[in-house]
Amino acid sequence: MNLLKTPLFADISEEGLADIQAQGYIRRQTFQKNEYVLEAGDQTFEIGMILLGSVCIESTDLWGNKSILSRLAAGKIFAETYALCKEPMLVDVVAAEHTQILFLNLQLLQHGKNGCAAWYLQLLHNLLRMSARNNLSLSRRIFCTAAKNVRSRVLTYLSAQAVHQGSKTFTIPFNRQQMADYLNVDRSALSKELCRMRDAGMLMFYKNRFTLLHMDK
Repeated sequence: MNLLKTPLFADISEEGLADIQAQGYIRRQTFQKNEYVLEAGDQTFEIGMILLGSVCIESTDLWGNKSILSRLAAGKIFAETYALCKEPMLVDVVAAEHTQILFLNLQLLQHGKNGCAAWYLQLLHNLLRMSARNNLSLSRRIFCTAAKNVRSRVLTYLSAQAVHQGSKTFTIPFNRQQMADYLNVDRSALSKELCRMRDAGMLMFYKNRFTLLHMDK
């Protein structure tokens, strides 16, 4: 992946990127499917940007109940809030597939000597914009899980996906278990409700591909 074409390094010159690399602020690491990138309780001074593959941001309670907060694809960042605030992780970051990640060390980056560098303010601007987008993603999940029943949660999530992707037919980034974890519902209850909605003519689906019907209603 050309780093200069990623949102994190957008509008930074080749010379600026070379300076960032030369000072040892970034590193790359590869993870296999289901491998933990970061775990709850870890303290990190690095943010991660996905170069290849995807990760799931997960929360697991003391009884082992798991919720998926989001799934992030190539070009997205994670752990920026924890790295900036220097707080222990409250969530797990797990590779959803074979994944390569670039880590940017914020602790080293914040040295005063970088303040006059042309790339420095641009990088902070990019980081702020991407962090805001992550907050929007988490807000969308809150809207989904705030609904009181399974059907309402499904409709909220699928409607948001249709709007986001600009089509009544779209693909979601989750399998059925992951979708259940994201919506914080039982997988069996989710599958049954999807079948009821299909039989009622509200939607069609095959695996993770959905088509919403009667959107005007």
